Amino acid sequence: MPIRLLSPEVSSQIAAGEVVERPASVVKELLENSLDADADSISISIEDAGKKLIEVADDGFGIHSAELELAASRHATSKLVRSDDLFSIGTLGFRGEALASIGSVSRMTITSRVKNEKEGARLKVEGGKSSKVTKVGTTVGTTVRVMDLFYNVPARLKFLKTDVTERRTIDNLVTRYALAYPDKRFKLSEGKKSVLQTSGDGNRRAILASLYGVDVAKQMLEVMAEEEGYSLSGFISPTTVTRSNRKEITFFINGRWVQEIALNSALLQAYHTLLMVGRYPMSALFLEIDPAEVDVNVHPAKAEVRFRSQDKVFSFVQRSTRKALLAYSPVPNVAPSLWGTTRTVPSDSNSSSVGLDWTIGHDEEIRDSRLENGHQSAVSGQSPISGSQPQSQFTKIPLMRLIGQIGATYLVAEGPDGLYLVDQHAAHERVLFEKLMAQREMQKIPSQAMLNPEVVTVPPQAAKLLLEQLTVLNRFGFDVNEFGPNTFQVRAMPTLFSGSDSSAALRALVEDFEEDETPLQDEIEAKLAARVCKRMAVKAGQALSSEEQRALLTDLEACDSPRTCPHGRPTMIHLSVDMLERQFGRRGAR
Repeated sequence: MPIRLLSPEVSSQIAAGEVVERPASVVKELLENSLDADADSISISIEDAGKKLIEVADDGFGIHSAELELAASRHATSKLVRSDDLFSIGTLGFRGEALASIGSVSRMTITSRVKNEKEGARLKVEGGKSSKVTKVGTTVGTTVRVMDLFYNVPARLKFLKTDVTERRTIDNLVTRYALAYPDKRFKLSEGKKSVLQTSGDGNRRAILASLYGVDVAKQMLEVMAEEEGYSLSGFISPTTVTRSNRKEITFFINGRWVQEIALNSALLQAYHTLLMVGRYPMSALFLEIDPAEVDVNVHPAKAEVRFRSQDKVFSFVQRSTRKALLAYSPVPNVAPSLWGTTRTVPSDSNSSSVGLDWTIGHDEEIRDSRLENGHQSAVSGQSPISGSQPQSQFTKIPLMRLIGQIGATYLVAEGPDGLYLVDQHAAHERVLFEKLMAQREMQKIPSQAMLNPEVVTVPPQAAKLLLEQLTVLNRFGFDVNEFGPNTFQVRAMPTLFSGSDSSAALRALVEDFEEDETPLQDEIEAKLAARVCKRMAVKAGQALSSEEQRALLTDLEACDSPRTCPHGRPTMIHLSVDMLERQFGRRGAR
């Protein structure tokens, strides 16, 4: 095939693919343009997850009517003059590609007016082709209206995620920029529904509540540090609030949201030895640095950067966050005399306390159990309900004789063929799950009305997911209703979970899950039930009375799939008599 030049239409769509990957990319580029225009108020409206409409309106300084057509041309920008300016970039945009790229894959209209002009101007761009600029009456500022994104590149539409995912990505983007610019007023609307609205009063913690919920926002720890031209501010989570992945680690450099491995590593190093394996902190950190010390011209999306002194930046971020973390959560001093100390629990006790108070570095589930005020042991002595659908093909377990509890986490029991170590949390998950699923099969899930209905507020993206799952939740014996923007009221819970934290049940449905859900991937209701049961089950570190321990073993023995929790994690380890005899040298090694 001979070599030929690409047509302008094809080359513009290829270039657009580097900048505009999805609807959130459009929002990001237009949002950054508004911030560069020194806007005090920015309003974003989307429809059909951004595929049908994205509109960003601001009250910035606007674009001169004589320059409006040029603004939509490729490599046209007011932010760079000489090549040397690339090495000291102080604005969010600088490449001059955003408007041209967006216009080449959509039907775009730009309306703008500067302060010293009596009327504004409007330019329409469709598939990269511009019409003539027309005069219109409008307020000072710029409004960019993007319709039918990727209408001329249908293959790109096929690779977009679901509408829920695309909307969630936009929500996360706008909320994080609202965090970075708390003195600006942001408004995000999806159709006729307002998703986010900030006052611009500079209160970052209030915006954190919109992103993570009120409970988490209250617990976030503030970071403030300055050193040799570097400045770091923002919030990090305490060791009691973690996630199963790095998605909630957010860094801004000079007002620009970046995904930088070195910064993430510095933050994780600050939490070293304080979090269990597989758990990650949350952060919203803002690093101010001399623009000449950081290169943002690495990728068209401007999400990656390079530092002139990476080790120095790494060390500054690590030390600053570690200092803030320890200032709020000092490492406890445990007296040697406590080692080996056992705690006697009265037989009628429902206590969820633990002998040793490991505030930092202990199991996440122990910390969760301490945060659940008034949480009572959900282990009951009721007769197990049969008839639930098995989730695995493991055989039944034999009847076991309880010996005791180790570390307030594991039950020790003797069976006819050896010793069993039972994980009380995983075992109780299995018991609750099979009882709940059995009740669902009989279409009779006993429900108990709450004396004081609980009101739960969740982040906007979580509220959307929860709304979609309310029908399923109500079928499982919950009575949950929408109670305002991103707010829900819990009026009743299944009797099976009586005394547990209802807000934990709701959050379990919408938070990222840390365990493999492969066994349940084709059963949506079973997956949701398993998530709720995980939150309602007794926690590791929760001391159980002898009666509660025996009841748990009895219920587990009656389960259809007693050897694993609903997510496939083992509930027990079996040490056979034969293996014990080998280990003690009674039979010798073979």
